Amino acid sequence: MKNNHCINCGSPHLQKFLDLGKQPNGNVFPSIEQLHTEHPFPCAMLVCTSCWQVQLESFPSVENMFSNHPYVTGLNQPVVAHFARLTRDILQKFPMPSNSLVLDIGANDGSLLANFRHQGMRVLGIDPCKKTEKLAQEKGVKVLRAFWDKHSARKLQDVNIQPQLITATAVFYHVDDIHSFVQGLDILMQKDTIFCTQCIYLKEIIEKLQFDHFYHEHTMIHAIAPLEKLFSQYGLRLLDVGFYPIHGGSFVLYVGREEAHFSSSPNIAQAIAAEKKAKLNQFSTYEHFAQQVAHNKQRLLELLRNIKQKGQRVFGLGAPLKGNTLLNYYGIDSGLIECVTEVNPYKIGKYTPGSHIPVVSEKSIQVQPDYYLLLSWSFLDFFIEKYADYLKNGGQFIVPHPHVNIIDHTYCRNKA
Repeated sequence: MKNNHCINCGSPHLQKFLDLGKQPNGNVFPSIEQLHTEHPFPCAMLVCTSCWQVQLESFPSVENMFSNHPYVTGLNQPVVAHFARLTRDILQKFPMPSNSLVLDIGANDGSLLANFRHQGMRVLGIDPCKKTEKLAQEKGVKVLRAFWDKHSARKLQDVNIQPQLITATAVFYHVDDIHSFVQGLDILMQKDTIFCTQCIYLKEIIEKLQFDHFYHEHTMIHAIAPLEKLFSQYGLRLLDVGFYPIHGGSFVLYVGREEAHFSSSPNIAQAIAAEKKAKLNQFSTYEHFAQQVAHNKQRLLELLRNIKQKGQRVFGLGAPLKGNTLLNYYGIDSGLIECVTEVNPYKIGKYTPGSHIPVVSEKSIQVQPDYYLLLSWSFLDFFIEKYADYLKNGGQFIVPHPHVNIIDHTYCRNKA
């Protein structure tokens, strides 16, 4: 699907600022038999100069991307810990009686809802992926297999589903029709229902050169100002926003109906003012971002080639989708990185999309490499702790953002 108009405001005033070339679906890890059957899609980023929404120029169907999705929340320990904190924060900010209904859009394996269930809430998930449905059931979480939009919302309305809280973590920027998504909220939200969404933050991406957050699943990247205009069209009001380090820098946005008795926090106006100060409403900001990304690309390739010439070894650490954006855009393959280590069984034994680097079990490594390229850079602190002995024994991490950097035991000591 190609976007000729802004996915948010409908304006035709879209400008391309970064072209990442053709890339396969970064979450489809091919087996050795499938290496030559991948289908690449264009991957370029646009910004709307009317409302300043950032979006993909074109993307595959959501059915293609999410129906057989390999991501499992419960295998990501930092995210599991974050969900426990987020649950506490939500219930502290918007207390609700036990037995209230929490609906999670994009529920995955039920990791977030399990926290609410332990707090005495009734829980229900909606998610199109069949792989994680059973995992959710094992946590006592029922998940309806469907995509969220105005049609699925009406079906829930027809059977009198009335949630007090609707959550959507790392999913609100994965949709091809954001208006249908918000219309679904409008259908199901009662006077004091809260919608809580966690999204990676455009401001953080631009400031920290995190270009690898751009991939086909991320049909758009959000800032607060464009979302305020979007929600207001449907009688919904921004109530509050908080910021978390998860995924390299995310915001958690709380939305209610215009007539809700909750007041709007000054945090909203402050966040929008900070975005304006960061010049997210100027195209030159995005041009400069693209130039800096190109500079980082050359630095990392030179570093990897020098390491290779010295006869030293580099492995990739983690195989997240964003890592595949980086590998493919930079042109890094098994000639520079021998393998990528993982804990996700749906990826182990396969190959990274496009770059075709073997994905191996983290537990199978007998001899550690000289360097790990941290493809899961957004969990740097977690891996520094997990790999403390590796770093203490002379191993080093290569961190790609915001500038190519090598981390060793001295970094860890200084940080401590």
